[in-house]
Amino acid sequence: MVQFKSLRLTGFKSFVDSTELLVEDGLTGVVGPNGCGKSNLVEALRWVMGETSAKQMRGSDMSDVIFGGTSSRPARNVAEVTVVLDNAERKAPAMFNDHETLEVVRRIERSGGSNYKVNGKDVRARDVQLLFADAATGARSNAMVSQGKIGALIGAKPSQRRLVLEEAAGITGLHSRRHEAELRLKNAEQNMERLEDVLVTLDSQIASLQKQARQAERYRKLSESIRQTEALLFHIRWTDADKRQADARELLVLGESAVRDLTGQVTEATTIQAHIAASLPELRKKESDAAAALQRMLIEREGLDKDKAQIETQMSQLRARIQQIDADLAREAELASDAEGALNKLKNEREELREAQGGEDDELDEAKERAVEQAARVETLEGQVDELTSRAAAEEARLKSVQQRLSELSARRSRLTERYDEAVARLDDIRVEADFTDALEEAGLALEECEELCEQRKLAIEEAEMRLAELRDREDSLKTAEIASRDTLRDVESRKARLVAEIEALESLVKGNADQQFPAVIEKLSVTSGLEMAMAAALGEDLDAPDAEDAPMHWSVVDPGADDPALPEGVQALAKFVEGPALLNRRLWQIGVVDDEATGNWLAKTLKTGQRLVSREGALWRWDGYRIKVGAELPAAARLRQRNRLEELRLELEEVDEAVELAVEKADTARENVERLEEDIEAARNGEQEAHRALREAEGSLARAREEIANIKRDASAIEGRLQHAEEAEKRAKQDLDELIAEQEELAATPEESSEGLIEIKAELIEKRAELSDARADQMEARSQLERMQRDASGRRKRLEFVESEIASWNDRASGAGERVAQLRERQEKARMEIEELELKPDEIEERRAILLDRIEIADQARKDAADELARAENAQREADHNLKEAEQKLAEAREGRVRCEALLEQAEQHRRDLIERIRERVNATPDQLVELAEIDQTKELPSEDDIEARLQRQSRERENLGAVNLRAEVELAEMEEQKDTLVSERDDLIAAIDKLRNGINQLNREARNRLKAAFDEVDKHFQQLFVRLFGGGGAHLMLTDADDPLEAGLEIMASPPGKKLQHLSLLSGGEQALTAVALLFAVFLTNPAPICVLDEVDAPLDDANVDRFCKLLEAIGRHANTRFLVITHHRMTMARMNRLFGVTMAERGVSSLVSVDLRQAEVYSQKEQKELDFTN
Repeated sequence: MVQFKSLRLTGFKSFVDSTELLVEDGLTGVVGPNGCGKSNLVEALRWVMGETSAKQMRGSDMSDVIFGGTSSRPARNVAEVTVVLDNAERKAPAMFNDHETLEVVRRIERSGGSNYKVNGKDVRARDVQLLFADAATGARSNAMVSQGKIGALIGAKPSQRRLVLEEAAGITGLHSRRHEAELRLKNAEQNMERLEDVLVTLDSQIASLQKQARQAERYRKLSESIRQTEALLFHIRWTDADKRQADARELLVLGESAVRDLTGQVTEATTIQAHIAASLPELRKKESDAAAALQRMLIEREGLDKDKAQIETQMSQLRARIQQIDADLAREAELASDAEGALNKLKNEREELREAQGGEDDELDEAKERAVEQAARVETLEGQVDELTSRAAAEEARLKSVQQRLSELSARRSRLTERYDEAVARLDDIRVEADFTDALEEAGLALEECEELCEQRKLAIEEAEMRLAELRDREDSLKTAEIASRDTLRDVESRKARLVAEIEALESLVKGNADQQFPAVIEKLSVTSGLEMAMAAALGEDLDAPDAEDAPMHWSVVDPGADDPALPEGVQALAKFVEGPALLNRRLWQIGVVDDEATGNWLAKTLKTGQRLVSREGALWRWDGYRIKVGAELPAAARLRQRNRLEELRLELEEVDEAVELAVEKADTARENVERLEEDIEAARNGEQEAHRALREAEGSLARAREEIANIKRDASAIEGRLQHAEEAEKRAKQDLDELIAEQEELAATPEESSEGLIEIKAELIEKRAELSDARADQMEARSQLERMQRDASGRRKRLEFVESEIASWNDRASGAGERVAQLRERQEKARMEIEELELKPDEIEERRAILLDRIEIADQARKDAADELARAENAQREADHNLKEAEQKLAEAREGRVRCEALLEQAEQHRRDLIERIRERVNATPDQLVELAEIDQTKELPSEDDIEARLQRQSRERENLGAVNLRAEVELAEMEEQKDTLVSERDDLIAAIDKLRNGINQLNREARNRLKAAFDEVDKHFQQLFVRLFGGGGAHLMLTDADDPLEAGLEIMASPPGKKLQHLSLLSGGEQALTAVALLFAVFLTNPAPICVLDEVDAPLDDANVDRFCKLLEAIGRHANTRFLVITHHRMTMARMNRLFGVTMAERGVSSLVSVDLRQAEVYSQKEQKELDFTN
């Protein structure tokens, strides 16, 4: 059979980390405290075996099996459980039987479904469920005994207990297959019913289509008769149209002959006019170039004048800059003088300090030698005093001279007391003198104020220098901006002059072409830019006519009529792009604007009488066939362009005027900014000088404050030495007095019978002590003098270091001043060189100006000559234009006559085209095919058109009386009959499939009944044996109830524990019910062994004796049925009988982990250690 090897969880419920549970032979125990996640292992195994109910997983949604997170760990989005199966015996279903090891994986993502894989290949959930069902296990299998499963089996109905037998019989998979077959059978029967309904509907539809097919045949015959009649009618009309077309063509030939004659005359006049007009652009260009050249020279003269003024301004600025540099050099010289005075003072002080240090080392050496000598003397005397003291102690008997010694001591005591009082008084006086705290605090505060003031002055100088540098930087930028604004103003004024010259030239041209008495309407028109050629082509010479009624040729007001034809669809009227007199509206609204020539050619045929089409390039299509192609010379277009150009130039001139005003304003603003900046620079320079003066004063105050503090510290150091010496003298006096008092007290207690030798020793001791006291005083004085000399030397060294630093600081300032002076001199030299360069430029400008004046005079004469020549050419053009107009007017009249002929011909041809289109639409034929289609006898006279129309109307009414006709009825009838044959064939196939499914279901039922009966007998036998084994006696058996069919019967349990009568399971005690249910479950295992059995706290209701029987039974079944047990328990006896234990812990709240112990190996290791211990003993 398929064996379970391991279970691996990742992100499943509380097992957030990857956890693997090995399932090996024998008994595997899982232990741990309540709530630590033991049951999650069972649910993971059920889930990977195909459990689909979230309720069975103790959740509201299947995504609840994903780890939901804790306070220290985030939630996971994926959960995955893997079970590894051993398929060495190849007992798995055929689709999985190629592999020796099967790895079944179920994975679920949050907010998504789960998917299954077997050995990395995607499979269906049903495939996985069948895999485990065929192995006598599964998510709902009795081998998965979860908490409450025993109680559920005890409280289940007999029909529900039958499922235990079905699993023992191994027909769970048969039930699934039978259910699938029943669903297929149900679907097939439903399809059969729907198919029968469709066939009935098809029969009724076929009958209706047969009727429609007969009506369609009648309709086709009438339609053919109507088609012949219409062909005859169209033949009569076609013959009449041919005749009308021939008449119109004859009239057109006569009109074209007249137009040809007049066209020759117009061509000759046009040639003359074109020759004159061709010379005008060159003459106009010549005159315009001469005027532009003259204007450029005038502008250049103005530029030279401005350059001269600018040079003078720059020279004055450079001279002012040189004056400023001179002032800066004077200021730097003053700073250098101040620095020299301070340096001399500091150097003198440094020399004094060095002189004071001259014999310092020798004096220190002598003082050190004296201190060493005094120390040696004290040490010697102390040794002598110690020796005498020992002798006095040895000769205690000699105390005769105590009284004399006491008197001496009294006298000495009085002297020492006086000396001590003097030392104390002197010490108090020195302490009063040594109180320099207030003076040092005041001097320190004054020093801090001076230092702070110096820093403020330095910051003020830096700010002033930065301000001055910033202003000078701004000075360059503002002067550059001023020059740029002047250049901009000059450019704008030059542009304005050019525009004024061009506007004057165009105004002279426009006024020269205009009739002063009767101004032409072209003078009052405003055309959208780009449409000048279109306007000129549309109205031509008509634009030269005035709108004055007293003029011999003029425009008059004619309002558009309601019956005026509309332009072709999609074409905009030229009136939308023109602003002018209202009397042109009727003409303009009958002129359309097209985008290109192809559109115009295509729409020209649709024009009505009086309509025209024009393109932006100047092409014209007139309703009477008149055409003007792109490129034709149109004088009106040039005039319109000149007028539009003049308007554009006037608008541009207004913009340039605004630009000139803005440039003048900017130039004035720039000049004012430069003037204000120069004032700011002067103020900043004065502020910088004032800041330097204030710094010098502050530095002087700082030096005085530092000197005052140094004097105070020197005085304090001297007083401190005196104070220390006085304190030492006071201590010595006090020590001597104390010693004397102690000795006096000691002698006073000595008996009067002191020996003479003791008195001598005491006297000598006293003398030595006096010498020792004097030596100690000398030692203290020498040491005090040495320390005072060392302090004085240290103070001089520190002061000397300070003086050296101050000298270096003043040297740095002096060197910085030198660099600034060098920079100032460099800037001064540069400014002088610029002045020298600028002094040469005015002469060059004067020379250029003289040459320019001569050129201006020559250019002015050239412009006048070009203007005279242009005026003569324009007069000749006007005369040629008049002659051309007369010739064109005659030609236009002839063309109008030709256009009318063309219109007649066009109408006749359009009538023929319309007739051809109608013939094609109505009878789907050409005019040549009408004779054959209408079956006309050409030897006979054609009937009248009215008779044929009456016949056509009669036939049409007869066809209309047929009503709606389905012309596809015959095709639909054939398709419907074919569809019916197909459905009948499908019905026969369904009948055969239904019979096959029913036979298959009956066969499955027979097999299930046989296997269920055999399983019942086998389970009953095992149940009786296991019951006796678990209870130690008694009896029990199973029986089927409530149905003749075993597949529908219930399972009842009858039991008789030892000493009790046979009764139903429900009448037993709780422990007896639990043991009975366990016996039934294990009987099922023996009948149809499952590869794995999971027992979740099944031993909870059992006592120790029954737990022991339960564990023995597990071991026996494991050996007999080759079943691997996974037991979750809290019972110690059960734990002791396990082959291995897995512990589930929750060291981190909400996160489970797994630890394992192999008890067999532990037992072997324990026995090995015991043997080693016995051998040692």
